[in-house]
Amino acid sequence: MTFLAIDAQKNLFTLQKSQLQFEQTLVMSRCNYITKQMGQVAEALGDDVDPDDDPTYKALQQEESYLETRQDSLDSQITLIENEISSLKNLVNNNIKSSCTLNLIGS
Repeated sequence: MTFLAIDAQKNLFTLQKSQLQFEQTLVMSRCNYITKQMGQVAEALGDDVDPDDDPTYKALQQEESYLETRQDSLDSQITLIENEISSLKNLVNNNIKSSCTLNLIGS
C-alpha cells in the first residue's frame, strides 16, 4: 500500500511541474514582448542616439535580464521535479513488483 502514497506524491509533483511550465510560458511570452518593445524604442531613437543611454530602453533591458534569470530558475526547478518524478515512478514500480512477488510466493 505504500506505493499508493508514493504515487500520490508523484502526482503532486506532476501538478507542480505543470504549474512551473505554465509560468515558464508566461515568462517567455513577456520576454518576447519586451524584446519587441526594445526594438521599437531603438528604432524610434534613430541611428544618432545610443539606445543604452535611453532610460526606457535601460528599464526594458533590466526587466529582460530579470526574466531571463527567472527563466533559468524555472528550468532548474522543472529539471529537479522531473528527476523526482522519475525516481518516484521507479519506486512505485518496484513496490508493485515486490508486492506481486510476495503475493505469488504467499499463494
